[in-house]
Amino acid sequence: MKNIFPFLDWISSYKKTDFVKDLLAGITVGIVLVPQGMAYAMIAGLPPVHGLYASLFPVLVYALLGTSRKIAVGPVAMDSLLVAVGLGTLAITGVENYIKMVVVLALMVGVIQFLLGVLRMGFLVNFLSKPVISGFTSAAAIIIVFSQMKHLLGISVVGSNRIYKTVINIFYKLGEINYVDFSIGLVGIALLLGFKKWAKNIPGILVIVVLGIVAVYFFQLETYGIKLVGNVPSGLPSFIMPTLNIEDVKQLAPIAIALALVGYLEAISIGKAIEDKTGEDTIKANQELIALGSSNIVGSFFQGYPVTASFSRSAISFDAGTKTNLSAVFSVILVVLTLLFLTPLFKFLPNAILASIIMVSVVKLIDIKYFKYLWSNRKDEFFVMLVTFLITLFIGITQGILIGVLCSLLLMVYRTSKPHFVEIGNIGNSDYYKNVIRFADEVVVRNDLLIVRFDSQLYFGNSAYFKKQLLKHIKAKGPALKGIILNAESINYIDATAADMLTKLIHDIRERELQFYIAGAIGPTRDIIFSTGIIKELQREFLFVKTKEAVDFFDDPNEISLLAAKVAYENSRMAKAKRNIN
Repeated sequence: MKNIFPFLDWISSYKKTDFVKDLLAGITVGIVLVPQGMAYAMIAGLPPVHGLYASLFPVLVYALLGTSRKIAVGPVAMDSLLVAVGLGTLAITGVENYIKMVVVLALMVGVIQFLLGVLRMGFLVNFLSKPVISGFTSAAAIIIVFSQMKHLLGISVVGSNRIYKTVINIFYKLGEINYVDFSIGLVGIALLLGFKKWAKNIPGILVIVVLGIVAVYFFQLETYGIKLVGNVPSGLPSFIMPTLNIEDVKQLAPIAIALALVGYLEAISIGKAIEDKTGEDTIKANQELIALGSSNIVGSFFQGYPVTASFSRSAISFDAGTKTNLSAVFSVILVVLTLLFLTPLFKFLPNAILASIIMVSVVKLIDIKYFKYLWSNRKDEFFVMLVTFLITLFIGITQGILIGVLCSLLLMVYRTSKPHFVEIGNIGNSDYYKNVIRFADEVVVRNDLLIVRFDSQLYFGNSAYFKKQLLKHIKAKGPALKGIILNAESINYIDATAADMLTKLIHDIRERELQFYIAGAIGPTRDIIFSTGIIKELQREFLFVKTKEAVDFFDDPNEISLLAAKVAYENSRMAKAKRNIN
């Protein structure tokens, strides 16, 4: 039961001393969650109240099913933007139809995540490399900032999922700026930045929300034409089953898959980062998928939209000393109280205040430091990050993620197709064998013996490269060469194509009257050597535990260590036993 309901694990050992910490952390996060949820709903193109709806049942479900005890789940800027951009490409007319599509999208995201968790497919998120995520989030942050400029400037701008169109649309509307809106937004940004720098313990978001409402109410700022949130429906959301349509599902499928993976990645990344600080190890990848999926499924029944872990609120929760997921329950109670009693106040909240909250929250996602680091140290990965950034910024978010992942996979394939292949030599007659180029002054290089190391698995994608490089080194040695030793310590797998290549290559080398040895092969690799034709061509007496043993045997074939003979015999016996079993 604890595997299905992880809360049973922490609740069974809950301490009274943890209650106060969870209570304070929950209230602190709830204070931030209310205005943030409303602001992020605006990013998604929804009425602000749907951000509060998404902060209720999904958060409770995660508290029961989630394995991380520290992260804060709910509406986030990134997913909100993905919703807006994804649905922005569809021909949806009317607010009601838009809300229906968002609810269906939340259900689809939840189902995808839940199924991935049940099928134990959590490893799929590994294909979203850090350069891809950083490039994507940096571009998305810029898109979010520009999407809020209309609220900051108090102008009406046609939305677009391409940054250059948004900039052009804003440029043509600059003559219509409402300077009261603009001033309110700038004051909000200045106060938030000031609190972050000089008074971190003060909930800056709550302060500017209260100040904005008070200023509008007492100074009647609405008479200056500023844009307000307006009437926010009071009361809790009702249960409504999403209306599914095959055509809608087909249209939403790409963005639902992207949201499911990105949301999961955010939750895992944030959870792992906090665990590194606390030394805990409670997160289970597949259970997290089930928890997030269940949260989104249940949220869709109550007019919510896709949720995941929030970086900012998780950091606030951690700093406030949260101990368990009980803190999330207290955050939900605060949202419930807001929906029941406080929504009349929010009709006086300026949109410019919400815009300032969003801008300050997401600008930290622009990872300039990582761009600089990759440019200085890993230009190939910098290229992947740059492509992802530019595609996301100028073409689309979904396309940016997909092309970024494709670039990462192509880079991985390229690297594995041409791995490190180097000649090694003995250092000072010791047991150490190192790169003859890197340790040129210390390594003894012999003309009659070639020792090489291949730092990768041998498979169909690099078997031709391996053969080409080995023959190139053999040719470079010249007629004095008598033997070749392959240091196989870094070869953890040999597939059928590579095994066939290696068998034929050993045969060809023997035809040239050169001897061939394999040294340092780990257990799984030795199993493959004995279960394929490699051992027939190599012969087991030419398989060694250490490179030095192979060198000693090359110098004096009558000398072979008992250990080397035993290893060869044991592997031969194991391979034979496996064949008999099969």
